[in-house]
Amino acid sequence: MLNERAREIYSFIQRYRRENGSAPTIREIGRQFEISSTNGVRYYLNLLEKAGHITRTGGISRGIGPSTDTATATAGIPLLGTVAAGSPINAEENWNGTLDIGDMFGQTENLFALAVRGDSMIDAGILQGDYVIVQKQDTARAGEIVVACLESEATVKYYQPHGDRIELIAANEKYDPIVVTPDADFRILGTVRGVIRSVIGRGK
Repeated sequence: MLNERAREIYSFIQRYRRENGSAPTIREIGRQFEISSTNGVRYYLNLLEKAGHITRTGGISRGIGPSTDTATATAGIPLLGTVAAGSPINAEENWNGTLDIGDMFGQTENLFALAVRGDSMIDAGILQGDYVIVQKQDTARAGEIVVACLESEATVKYYQPHGDRIELIAANEKYDPIVVTPDADFRILGTVRGVIRSVIGRGK
């Protein structure tokens, strides 16, 4: 059974990985818990490793990883960047950490998260600064909210096909629909499954 300090260190490692995308170094753990000796930190890491909570890769400064069982149970949704909820923006996929919300959405293998920028979907309850949780797929039904890529630019909108053309419709009356013609470079990246919102830092 882990002692209280080992549990605190384990919680810190998990939190650090979520916020930074990598594990803390031994020295960073030592500073956090005022452990002056690196051997003192290694003692607690050995306890965590023997208990099956972490794995360690020698010779790598940030070589503390989750155990296989822990990684499977708490795998996060990749946070890949931002998506426009106004005018489309340049679509660029950058890994920015993970959102640990598997408990809310089940299996995360086909999910990813995008931070929303803009106000075109506010009437659908999607605000600037929210995270949309997206199911990877290249098709959608009429009326679904999708993340779509149009001419290398990504946006989140309602999907509405009309014969040989498609309309991407905002949930804000000040935005006109985006009309997608048959010759356009267009693809669906996924359908929106949910929204995550933090109230921290939001104005009244």
